Amino acid sequence: MTIIKAHIEHLDQLTPLFDGYRVFYEQPSDLKAAKHFLFERLKNKDSLIYIAYIENKAIGFTQLYPLFSSVSMEAIYLLNDLFVDENYRGKGIGEALINKAKNFCKKNQLKGLAIQTAPDNPAQHLYQRLGFKKDTDLHFFWSNK
Repeated sequence: MTIIKAHIEHLDQLTPLFDGYRVFYEQPSDLKAAKHFLFERLKNKDSLIYIAYIENKAIGFTQLYPLFSSVSMEAIYLLNDLFVDENYRGKGIGEALINKAKNFCKKNQLKGLAIQTAPDNPAQHLYQRLGFKKDTDLHFFWSNK
């Protein structure tokens, strides 16, 4: 397995994975919109995306978004997306992608890596096994108004 940082030239390989990720979260498949969204993220350097390959086939990805802590005045990344093609699950690919993200944060001396996920996501056991702790002190509030 090889994991690389994604660039615009990887869009065609990345788009079906991203679309599969969205479908997993009960969104309708939309390859055109998915490709446009990813293109904008990569073009504007809004996110950092790693893609996992086995024998030149893209089989998984993770997407990280930069955040900042005002209290500690440090940068942090949010691992918002993690997806592995269902034919390749259970082979350590998700773990390898997370470790790539963790190593990026360590190498760049960032405050850390946070993971946002649905409360019923079965991957939570993986996150905990890799040393992530559920934050019981902070709560996430959201509004679109």
